[in-house]
Amino acid sequence: MNKQSSTIFVIGFLLLTVTGVSGQTPQATPPNPSEPRSVQIPKPIEKTLANGLRVIVIERSRSPLVSAEVLIKNGAEVDPPQLPGLADMTASLLTKGTKKRDATQIAEAIEALGGSLETGARWDASTATTGVMSSNISPALDILADVVRYPAFTDEEIERLRQQSIDSLNVDLGEPGTIARFAGARVVFGDSPYGHPLSGTPESIAQIKRADIIRLHELYYRPDNAILVIGGDIKASDAFALAQKYFGDWVKPTPTFRPFVFGTRVSDATNRRVVVIDKPDAEQAAVFLARTAISRADGDYYKGIVANSVLNGYSGRLNQEIRIKRGLSYGAGSALDARRSVGPFVASAQTKNQSASQVVDLLIGEVERLGSTPVSEAELQPRKAVLTGTFARDLEEVTGLVGRVAALALQDLSLDEINHYINHVQSVTAADVLKFAGTQLDIKGANVIVVGNAKEFLAELQKKFSVVEVIPIAELDLNRRSLRKTASPAAKIKAP
Repeated sequence: MNKQSSTIFVIGFLLLTVTGVSGQTPQATPPNPSEPRSVQIPKPIEKTLANGLRVIVIERSRSPLVSAEVLIKNGAEVDPPQLPGLADMTASLLTKGTKKRDATQIAEAIEALGGSLETGARWDASTATTGVMSSNISPALDILADVVRYPAFTDEEIERLRQQSIDSLNVDLGEPGTIARFAGARVVFGDSPYGHPLSGTPESIAQIKRADIIRLHELYYRPDNAILVIGGDIKASDAFALAQKYFGDWVKPTPTFRPFVFGTRVSDATNRRVVVIDKPDAEQAAVFLARTAISRADGDYYKGIVANSVLNGYSGRLNQEIRIKRGLSYGAGSALDARRSVGPFVASAQTKNQSASQVVDLLIGEVERLGSTPVSEAELQPRKAVLTGTFARDLEEVTGLVGRVAALALQDLSLDEINHYINHVQSVTAADVLKFAGTQLDIKGANVIVVGNAKEFLAELQKKFSVVEVIPIAELDLNRRSLRKTASPAAKIKAP
């Protein structure tokens, strides 16, 4: 076959192929998704060591990986009132040196195993997590136990972390969104355990001493206040043997551990605040609605996360209304943070200073509408799918599986709940969402915080609210419930 004949043949073949493809009848709409199915995670196996350490093992051999997490059952909520950020700083220092390894040696050792090692604190928990190939789990657990049990807390590492934290906070606190988030916690929770920033403030971080760090570690990092969760390609018998080897001689201190006790709710509909933090150099304004909501153990938890999903996310109502429909923000959303005690609900957006008052109206309107008008099934089902899809993705990785089981163990919930998550979400009805939003998210109990150039929006806000607190940025003190550097109450401006 000559070159010209070959070319004609190829062209003819391609034409026949294209004709065949184009002749197929295209499907007008994609097929309907199948019904969601509940996952079946292998039943966790657990035992408690003689020293009080609860050990939970999830056998899953679908990949040759193992993840292990030590969970201390307290986090930033146990920070002393004058030392916000202490728990987070303590957890961050765990990998910065122990009695037998310095920070470099810890990093090199875990890297040599092809693994990872992460530590940190959040509300209600401090964690240390490692992930490695199953063949390397024993030396990885050796390192994990070392950093949790024997941190050195050297002056050099403390000062290095202190300066890094202060520098990072100073940068973050130049942003209206961070200021609004920190101020919102103070407005909602005041001086109670959830009222301060988890990461602390520049002032509180500067005051933390080595003795404070050691004291917190001694009080809360103990086997009878800890849970070890191991999951992945490992037999339960082997996992328990390793737990005994590396944690079995972890001494339970005396006296008997006394769990941290929370106070009562701080914010409710009777003391709602509208706070403006005047930051004249702000190019944009951050707008927050914040109030108390529910705890993780609340029977309405699944109704709550479905209700929040209707508001949150790219295709959620807040973003649809504020960003997509009106172009007033690059993103708007909400969060329902159910903690050991009652946590916050927050709806927020960042916008131009001139449209801050309008965005306040829109946030309030959408939260209010959720509690007054039933959501349609056409809208509700995709919002449920967001939750179940995120849940399924978490379980794809063994680290996500271990994290989910650890979260249930932290709250003293049934570990089998992980197998019923999808069914619980799917069982929530439009009526459930309506009732939950109308009671737990009642907008009359929501505080309003706006951070930005006040001269651009204050007058409009004063038309909407009878009392508005205005705090100049130079007077802002995130370490006080009043949010002012002076001890006197914040100035309240009444609408004319």
